[in-house]
Formats: sequence, C-alpha cells, structure tokens
Amino acid sequence: MTEAELYTLYKGVYIPSSLHSPQSLKFCEEFTFRPEDIVIVTYPKSGTTWMQEIIPLIMSRGDPASVESLPNWDRVPWLEERRAYLLNLEERPSPRMFTTHFKYNMMPPSFFEVKPKVVYVMRNPKDVFTSSFHYYGTTSFLVKPGLQGEFLHKFLEGKVIFGSWFDHVKSWLNAEDKEQIMYISYEEMIMDLKDSVARIAQFLEKSLDTEVVEKIADRCLFKNMKQNDMSNYSAVPREVMDQTKSEFLRKGIAGDWKNQLTLAEAEHFDAVYKDKMKDVKYKFVWD
Repeated sequence: MTEAELYTLYKGVYIPSSLHSPQSLKFCEEFTFRPEDIVIVTYPKSGTTWMQEIIPLIMSRGDPASVESLPNWDRVPWLEERRAYLLNLEERPSPRMFTTHFKYNMMPPSFFEVKPKVVYVMRNPKDVFTSSFHYYGTTSFLVKPGLQGEFLHKFLEGKVIFGSWFDHVKSWLNAEDKEQIMYISYEEMIMDLKDSVARIAQFLEKSLDTEVVEKIADRCLFKNMKQNDMSNYSAVPREVMDQTKSEFLRKGIAGDWKNQLTLAEAEHFDAVYKDKMKDVKYKFVWD
C-alpha cells in the first residue's frame, strides 16, 4: 500500500493513519501539561522502547512492577496516538511520563507554557535507517520499504513517518529552554548504561544509590529488556506486526549499518549528512 493509503499528512510530516486519528491529534493539541511531567522525545527507531524502560524504573527506584504491570505504550504513552485519549491521563498522579515522536515545533501550546522535563534520545542516523528498513517490513500500518536503495532515498528526503531525521534532531537541538532538556544518545547508553542511568536520574532529580542504579542498568540491558513481554511487543497481533520477519527488539547495537549499507550508499549518506548538519554545533558521539 502507498503513503496516500496508509499515512496522514500532519503539520508537514507523514504519520500512520491507523495509529493517529483526528480525535487523538486534537487531544494532543489540547493536552494540558504539568511542570512535573516527563516527556521522552525521539525520532522513530532511536531508543524509544529503551527509554520507556529506564525512566519508569528510575522513578519507581527500581521497582520491577513499574515495567511489568503495563505494556510500554500504556506505561509511557505516545501523546499523539489513539490510545492516549482513552487512558484518562488527566487523572494520573504526577510525575506523569509520556512519549512523542513530534518535532519541537509540532508540540502543543501547553508544552511551551509549562516547560516539562524532556529526555531527547538521538541515534546515528545510519543505524536509524537500518533499524527502520527492517521494521517497516514487519508492519501492516507502514509502507513497505521496497528495495534498499529506494528506501534510502525516501529516508534521506524525509519521505518517511515523522519526516526528516535531520529536521527532527535540529528542531530539538535548537529548542528554547534547553535547561529543561537532557540530550543523550543511544551510543552513550550502549557504551556505559550505568553512567547513563545515573545521569538521567540526576536530571530527573531522583536520588538513587549506586546499588539501585546498577540494578536498573542490569534490568535495562538489551538482552534482559527483550525478555519483558510488556516491552518486546509480543502482545501485538501478528497481522499488525509480524515479528517472524524481524523482531521488534532486533539487535540493540551500534554500528549495524555497516552490515546493511553498501560502500556507495554509506558514502552518499555521509555526503547528505555533512551538508544537512553543517551548521550544527552539537558534538555527536558518532562523528
């Protein structure tokens, strides 16, 4: 099926129509944030599920029930998706935890007024592309990737869900009120998960002793998180997401793009990256 059949064009970017109804988008636009809220922001396939595991464990001081009692899409729901307005989010006690794939300028008015805390997770875009290529082929609600070269062209042009990776990252790096935003990368978390958990906890003003930090980091190792049925999307029907084609939690590594892209594709990607990011001062781990 085509983009016209599966996607809605919303504020200039494609979003999957089956997950985003007019009602859910209206709910998001009118949502009232609280200062204590915590928002995980990611471009798709950048570590969203990982952070939906880490932050509830930090806020519960390592209580496993925080990630075992609800599927992650209800535990830390996407504000723009259909389920959000069914979950009575207004009644949840603070601090509430949310997720979004929106660019900075797509956030609702209340977000800019209230200024909740944001954890923005970035990932090497070549790995984002690789993960997306496998993921798109498993779902019924996304346009099939087709040939790798064709999908690479779409990805670099931003003709995929939630638009251009470059635009997304730059929008959040250029955000106002940066003291309310923690920037962290997938690669940093892989290199030292314990340190990453400790830094996230500090940003969220949650005092945790070393033992709890170690417990959370161990629980959130990819191999362990993959066993959590509330996080591995095993509850999703096969006709919606067929994990026999590719597991949702696939490898959880950095650098898998080297197994995916041809030399010519990698060089083309690098040229586009260099041009699109030439004015960005932020020092990425993968540069």
